[in-house]
Amino acid sequence: MPIIVNLDVMLAKRNMKSKELAEIINITTANLSILKSGKAKAIRFSTLEAICKALNCQPSDILEYVEV
Repeated sequence: MPIIVNLDVMLAKRNMKSKELAEIINITTANLSILKSGKAKAIRFSTLEAICKALNCQPSDILEYVEV
């Protein structure tokens, strides 16, 4: 898939655990895990906004397009 999810990288940079982020943005750890693994088919803008706010980052810090 040409879209790479770098959520693990941002979590590490912010010294934050997945569980903590899930609680802050009010989604289940299972759904966050699906997003982190790149298996999600879509992401709501409201969820992306909440992640960016919680991690103090831009969407481009989390999502990356790589041409195959």
